[in-house]
Formats: sequence, structure tokens, C-alpha cells
Amino acid sequence: MEGVYLKFYVSEYREHNGILLFEWLLERAKKCGVHGGTAMRAVAGFGRHGVLHEETFLELAADLPVEVSFVLSKDEAKMFLDLLQAENIDLFYARFPVDYGFLPNDHIDDWREEKSSNL
Repeated sequence: MEGVYLKFYVSEYREHNGILLFEWLLERAKKCGVHGGTAMRAVAGFGRHGVLHEETFLELAADLPVEVSFVLSKDEAKMFLDLLQAENIDLFYARFPVDYGFLPNDHIDDWREEKSSNL
């Protein structure tokens, strides 16, 4: 299946409506019928302001980046981005095409044949 891989990058302790933003994104996606999402905490990172955030021994409560990701249909991605636009949240995101599926699946053989014919 063809769809969209949608990633958001947020600060670990950033909130929206009193909820950590990464949790809010996951909960909102779930309420919209999205079938899954993942939040991963980074080891280190920097954003548009160029400040390096990393966890050190002296700074145990570092505000690290969190990547929140979803694999969606094109329609789901558009709907979710429109919803976030309406919420007026300042977010950085990346969106790119993705092929996805489920196993076991009868279509996996079709996918393998297509990939091998392209080699």
C-alpha cells in the first residue's frame, strides 16, 4: 500500500493544552482513527535555534527532542495536518511517501515481484 510517513519533532517537555505535546499528538491521532503512532526520545539533537540538547550527568532533566511518527494513508495525513493547522500549533514536520503493509499478507508476493523486476 502507498501512503505517507509523517514525522513531528518536538521538545520533550513542551505542552499543548496542559498535556505534553508528544502525548497530545498521539492521543489526537488515536481519536482521529489513526491505527498507530510512535514517540521516540532522542539521545541528543538541535533545532532551528542551533542549541544542542543532550542528557549529561550534570543535567539529568534535559529537554531532549522527541520524534513522533505515523504511517498514514494520504487522506489520513491530509486530515491530520489540517487538524493541526486548525489548532495553530507551531510544529516542524517531515512528510515523505512510503510503501507499507501487514504480514502475513497475500500482497507481499506482489510487492516482492515488483521489487525484483526493478533490480
